[in-house]
Amino acid sequence: MVKKILPLVVLLALLSSLAALRPASAVTFKLATLVPDRSVWGDVLRDMGAEWKEATNGTVNLRIYPQGVAGDDPDVVRKMRIGQLHAGSLTLTGLSEIDAAFNVFSIPLFFESYDEYFFVLEALEPVFKKRLKEKGFELLHWGHGGWVHLFATEPIATVDDLKSLKLFVWAGSDKLVRWWKDNGYRPVPLALTDIATALQTGMVEAMPATPLSALLFQWYRSVPNMLGMGFGPFLGATLITTKAWNRLDVMDRHGIMQSAERAAERLRVEVPSQDADAITEMKKRDLKVTELDDPAAIEAWRAEAEKFAANMRETFVPPEIYDLAIEARQKYRNQ
Repeated sequence: MVKKILPLVVLLALLSSLAALRPASAVTFKLATLVPDRSVWGDVLRDMGAEWKEATNGTVNLRIYPQGVAGDDPDVVRKMRIGQLHAGSLTLTGLSEIDAAFNVFSIPLFFESYDEYFFVLEALEPVFKKRLKEKGFELLHWGHGGWVHLFATEPIATVDDLKSLKLFVWAGSDKLVRWWKDNGYRPVPLALTDIATALQTGMVEAMPATPLSALLFQWYRSVPNMLGMGFGPFLGATLITTKAWNRLDVMDRHGIMQSAERAAERLRVEVPSQDADAITEMKKRDLKVTELDDPAAIEAWRAEAEKFAANMRETFVPPEIYDLAIEARQKYRNQ
């Protein structure tokens, strides 16, 4: 009897081993983003997708919808929430659509350098991860867009210069649009996907943008004047829904997170240098840069930024997040 059972046991063990070796059914995650396909961000996302496939033995594929083909950031967030999309590489607008805490990174002149910004972001990362998870999202990696400057149809040197122009602001926050109006600006709320047309038709005469974005999207051709004073870093991040994340086994998650960490490091290193190179390139194509050498003008911009910051706390940024950011920034400056 034992001799008859033994071959059966061996056969079952062999079949179990083969089942373990057989790859699980493949899953394709859909990721949408506003970034151009042929850009540092597009390259990083494509490489990350290839690494996901390799790290999971072909069971996880990443399909990317670049350059706003799936809609503006609020559209992408909505589609992630209802399951039409599984992931998104979002700008600050998309992140703040999920949690207002991210608005702390939209305060102009809040950071003085990339090192300070990276320090504060790292200090607050556990808090942001927790808040995202509570809302059904997992942070894969941060994405950096460069340093924001003002671009305009005419040279800008003062706050009053900016107030005289029709200023692009991201659509979605009526309260923020009201703040701009109440403080003497002429905001034009639009989706980012409508910017090119708005610039060409004169609907928008000024906009905040990073030099790298202005070059890649060719916005600078319509707004060929840039204020040399930078206002702060442009934060982005790649998120995946918790529902999609939970479909992966532990080993696949490990491989994907390692790939995401490499993507974050590439953006952290490559974007600042490419952002600076973009200014040089645009200057060759008739971009005019207004450098501020008047202390009074610089102080006026700082005073306006402080007024904006005072309004942000509680109105647009949860007080505890604002205070944590101030604390981390001060810790960096004390060092």
